[in-house]
Formats: sequence, C-alpha cells, structure tokens
Amino acid sequence: MIPVTEFRQFSEQQQQFRVLKPWWDVFTDYLSVVMLMIGVFGCTLQVMQDKIICLPQRTPKVNQTIFSNNAELISPHVQSDVQEQVGLKTNLDIQQYSFINQMCYEKALHWYAKYFPYLVLIHTLIFMMCSNFWFKFPGSCSKIEHFISILGKCFDSPWTTRALSEVSGENPEEKEKTSSVSEAILNESVEGNLENLERTQSLKSIPEKIIVDKPTASVLDKKEGEQAKALFEKVKKFRLHVEEGDILYIMYVRQTVLKVIKFLLIIAYNSALVSRMEITVQCNVETKDMTGYDYFSCNHTMAHLFSKLSYFYLCIVAVYGFTCLYTSYWLFYRSLKEYSFEYVRQETGIDDIPDVKNDFAFMLHMIDQYDPLYSKRFAVFLSEVSENKLKQLNLNHEWTPDKLRQRLLTNHNDRLELQLFMLPGLPDTICEVTELQSLKLEIINNVTIPAAIAQLEDLQELSLYQCCLKIHPTAISFLKENLKVLRVKFDDSRELPNWLYQLRNLEELYLIGSLSPDASKNVVLESLRELKNLKTLSLKSNFTKIPQSIVDVSSHLQKLYIYNDGTKMVMLNNLKKMVHLTELELVHCDLERIPHAIFSLSNLQELDLKENNLHSIEEIVSFQHLRKLTCLKLWHNSITYIPEHIKKLGSLERLYFSNNKIEILPSHLFLCNKLRYLDLSNNDIRFIPPEIGVLQSLQYFSVACNKIENLPDELFFCKKLKTLKLGKNMLSLLSPKISYLAQLTHLELKGNHFELLPPELGFCRALKLGGLVVEDTLFETLPSDIRDKMKAE
Repeated sequence: MIPVTEFRQFSEQQQQFRVLKPWWDVFTDYLSVVMLMIGVFGCTLQVMQDKIICLPQRTPKVNQTIFSNNAELISPHVQSDVQEQVGLKTNLDIQQYSFINQMCYEKALHWYAKYFPYLVLIHTLIFMMCSNFWFKFPGSCSKIEHFISILGKCFDSPWTTRALSEVSGENPEEKEKTSSVSEAILNESVEGNLENLERTQSLKSIPEKIIVDKPTASVLDKKEGEQAKALFEKVKKFRLHVEEGDILYIMYVRQTVLKVIKFLLIIAYNSALVSRMEITVQCNVETKDMTGYDYFSCNHTMAHLFSKLSYFYLCIVAVYGFTCLYTSYWLFYRSLKEYSFEYVRQETGIDDIPDVKNDFAFMLHMIDQYDPLYSKRFAVFLSEVSENKLKQLNLNHEWTPDKLRQRLLTNHNDRLELQLFMLPGLPDTICEVTELQSLKLEIINNVTIPAAIAQLEDLQELSLYQCCLKIHPTAISFLKENLKVLRVKFDDSRELPNWLYQLRNLEELYLIGSLSPDASKNVVLESLRELKNLKTLSLKSNFTKIPQSIVDVSSHLQKLYIYNDGTKMVMLNNLKKMVHLTELELVHCDLERIPHAIFSLSNLQELDLKENNLHSIEEIVSFQHLRKLTCLKLWHNSITYIPEHIKKLGSLERLYFSNNKIEILPSHLFLCNKLRYLDLSNNDIRFIPPEIGVLQSLQYFSVACNKIENLPDELFFCKKLKTLKLGKNMLSLLSPKISYLAQLTHLELKGNHFELLPPELGFCRALKLGGLVVEDTLFETLPSDIRDKMKAE
C-alpha cells in the first residue's frame, strides 16, 4: 500500500506554484478534472457491468423447417401448449453465452466504442502533464522554485511595508526637479521625509507613515535589516542568472502548442467516430461446431451512455482547446520576454527600477495574471535607490554617534577629523557629532550628504577620495558658506562634484585624478574663477600646460602645487601672471630646464622641482631676483654639479639636492650662510669642503648614501646642528670634536667602516639612544657610563 502522505508533496507544490498559474491554466485544470472524471466513470462502467450481450440469430429458412418438423411430431394437445410459450429456446448454457459475448466484443464491436473511456483517460493525463511539465522539468523547475522562494520573502519582508515609504515618500512638487536632485531628496534625513510623507500618497499599498521620534516605527531592527539586505543580494544574483536564457518561456510555449495540437487531434477523430457508438451490433463468428450458431445479434449495453459522454467530452475538449488557443494568442501577440516597471515607477515614485528580459520578464508577466501587487513589491528589491536606503538604515544602526566620536582624531591642521573608509554609505548619525571639524571619506560608493549636515557648524574641511557623491541643495548652501578646505580624489573627471565651483569661501582645493592631457579641451576647470577666496590649489593630474582657469584665480592664489604623472609640461608662460604666489611645486613634470617664467614670481618663498629631468641648473643665477626665496627643492633629478651662482641666493634657508648625481660640492655653496637645512643625500659626493663651517645657522645636514671618506673638522663648528646624517658612506673615523655639537639630537652613522665610537659622544647631552642610528656592536664600544646615560630617558 502507498501511504497517503506520499501524495502530500503534490498538493503542497500546487500551492507553491499557484502564483505562476494564470486564470486559463486554472480553468484548464478544472476542465482536466472533469475530463478525468468522465474517463474514470467510463472505465468503472467497463469493469463493473457487462460490456455486451449477444443472442443467436436464426435464418428464416432453417427456422421454418425446424418448426414444421416439430409440429408433425407433437400432438395437438402439445401444440396448444407450445403456442402459449414466449421466445425461442436456443439450448445454450451460460458458458457458451459468455464465450459468444467475449468473441463478439472483440470482433464485432468498433474499437472506438470499446476504448472510449481509456482514450479519455489517456488524453486527460497528457493534458495534465503538459500543463505542469515546466514545473517538473529540472532546467525550469529550479528557476521557478528559486523565484517563488524569493518572491514570497520579498512580498512578506518588513522592508516593503515599513521602510519603502522613506524611499518613495517625496513631495510631488519636487518630482519635477532633475533626477540627481530627486535622488538626493529621497535619501535625506528621516525628519525631512516625514514632512514629505504627510503630503503624498504615492505608494497606496503602504498604510504606515514614518515617525521620526519613534525609531521602532521608522526603521527596521537589525535582524530585519540584515534579512532585507540578503534579499537584495539574492535578487541581484537571481536576475543575473535568469536573464541569460529563456528556457521557461520556451517550455511554456511548447507545452501550450502541444495542447493545441492534441485538442485538434481529439476533435478530429472523435467527431468522425462518435457515430460508431451503436446499440445493436451484428456479429458473425464461426462457432457453429461449439454452439450451433454462426450469426448473433448483440446489444452494447453502454453505447447509449458512452454516446452521451462522448458528446459531453467533445464539448469540454472544445472549451479546453479554445482556452489553449487564447493562451497561444497571448504568448505570441505580447512581448513576454520584456517586462517594464513603468507603472510601478509612476505609482511608487522609485525611478530607477530597471526593466528586465527573458525568463525573468516572463515570470513577472505570469504573476501579474495572479496579482500585480506581487511584481510591484518585488520591484522594490530591484531598485538601487531602495537598496541604498536600506543600507543607510543598517548603517545608522551600526554607526552610532558614540562610535563615531571614538574615531575622532586631530589632523595636521589641528582640526578634529573623522575618517570613514570603505563603508556602504554615509551614516546619518554623523550629523549628531556637532564638534566635527574635518570629514574624510575614502572609497565609499554611495555618499549622500543630507540637509542635516548643516548641524555641523564647525565643519570646515571635507575630503572625498574615490567617492560617488550626491548632495542635497540645502547641504550645498551650508558648504558654500562654511567649507574652507576641499580634497577630491577621482578616477574620472565626471566624478568631480559640480557644486565645488559654488564654494565661494573655499580657501584650499586639492584635486587628484586623471584629466584631459590637453588642458585647452578640459572644461572641468573652467569655473575656478568663481572661487574668489581660493589661496591654495593642488592639482595631481596630467597637464601639458598651465590651464587658463588657474590664471583666472591668480589674483588671490598664493600656493600652487602641480603633480604631473610624468606628462611633459611644455608651456609654463602663464606662471608669469601669478605674481602673488609664495609656494610653487612642479613635481614629475618632465622638465629639462628650470622654467624662465618662475623668475618673475617676486613673492615666491618656496620652490619645489622634484622628480623632473633636470641635468643642468645654470638658470639658478636668475633666482637672485627672488628676494623672498627661502626654500629651494631640486631633489630627485639628474643634476651633476652645482653652479657657482648658487652663492647669490643669500636668502636661502632650506636647500634640497638629494637623489641627484652630484660628485663635487663647490665651496661657493656654503656662502649661503643663512642655510638651516641642507640635504645632499643619495649623490656621489666624495669630499666635503671645510668652508662648511661658515654655516653657523645649520640645524639639519645630511650626506647619507654618498662616498665620503673623511669629515672636515669645520663641520663640528656648526654648533646649532640638531640632525646629522652620515650613514652609508666610507667613513672609518669620527672626530672627537663631535662633542662640540651639544644640541645634537639625531646622529646617523650606520653603514660606514667605524671600528669604535669616540667617548666624546657623551658630551652631546641631547643625544639619546633613540636618536643614535648605529650598529649594536659599535654602540657597545662606548664606555658603559655613556651607554647608560644615553639609554636613560
């Protein structure tokens, strides 16, 4: 026996797949049940009752002869008795009748009359299998089960009823604005959304409204938020998988076409054969030797009933067939491999719900026949705006104001800075950290700056590193008045925020990213002239010449930093107009000579030409006109010598010549007697002239990574030295006059050929173990009391 529980899975599956059964499939299912009952009823009659009843048939001549012969043998008295009898005696027993019935049923009865119930049963089973085959076929069944599972979870998710209104609840007047502004409004704070929700009914399926002061009613709890987040990921992956093919559509079309063909076949042969349902059937079988008769007249006992059933069956099949024809018309007339959410976008106000195609579109068309509400709620999980809002809610749960305050640090500008890295968005709770002065956002794809940022009255600095940004108009007004420093790092010039040109109080602007090599075609920087208070401009890009837009702010620009990616800058004449520059950096610009335009910058105090292709710096003589120049950085080039004209730069205080190819130090270099910082590391210098003793203001001196064998005693006359780097040279002896450097705090000796250290190091009272860079074995050559003194804090 088969337990009843084995059939439970079939009923459960029908309940599960009901959303993908349109009205015509439900109707045909009921018709199939009626046809199945007809078949089962007919088969039952075939089994329970006699199929056919046959009687012998006499020929007229034979009957007359037999009758006359019998009449002569019977007496008159008997004849009178015979005349009173009814019917004819055949002298056949019950076994002979059964035999004749079976023989005539097989030979004389038409096959349609015999097998009609079985044909109905078989045809009905085929119809039922065709109607449900796509639910069973492995290639389509897996997609359907997955889709229905996701669909149910999306329909029942609290996100569709409790948080959807935060996405779609916008003021109808604001819907007429641009899409970028609309998206920003959709993502503003909960307080702003409350006001909008009270004036709109864009999503009539959501009965609830968001209450700001009651977090339990306005946001999802953590568990519900994580479940909704997982649903978004499932929908994305499922859509990517299902949109690749159209197996569901093909399977449904094929089974519908097969049902239409089956319908036409049944109508054709049933209409032709239904008339063969005869009640009386003449049967001729050669059984005279066994029964005495060859001809029989038979009665088909179910002929009348089967005839009525067949006509009724034909009517049911006709209705079934016309329903299938309508289904075929629906399949081929409509574009079922494309599905548009236009009506959902209009009703909910969520404008970014994408249209879908192939099997994904086909299933959505099918569930629309069941209930369009399913697709409307399912569409919420296709929307990027909806997903971002959900992430925003989860983000607010995770990043509380107290947690954000714990991450506050003081940056190099002495501002309280909050750095957020690789988050799914900007938490709204940041607006509650009112003491924030600097906000640094790195690699955040969906940064939405809400209007509530106006609460951060002390915010003056904003850094956006590879962030996709949206901003509310109210927030723009706030930043326009308060922001002093803006840093933007981007991969594409289109990522540059347009509102940065409206920051009229901006003082420092740092842009890092690839722009057009041809600055004349670069429209990105055309509006810099509007930044009336801009004093510092840093551009890390790939310019071939100074953009004209930079010249437009030259009247108030004081610091200009250009970091090229190695692209050669060939036109620098515009620099002449920037007469107010105090600092200029032209880094990695492939310069072969010092640009002459620099010599016109009479207010220049600091010049950095790092990582260029300078070999000769004879033009340095023109620097004598730059009376205010105190810092010159010519490091990381290919300079082979220092010209004697260097002595004319009497105002220099810091000089960087590291990472060049200098072999000889001219004595004229040390006539720049105001030098406090001198870096000559990573060159090919072999000798230090004794004139170095002239630099009485020298505090930092580095000749590390050279080929120096001896140090002049005059070096130790620079008594203000605090940092002395002599590492990685060829020194073998350190003069005891090192004791003259009483202010020395950092001494680097590692990488030389010293055998011992002079005990006079003990007189360098400011020098501690942490400031002495030397091999451990060499440090042990010092007297123990000096070692202990250096180790002491």
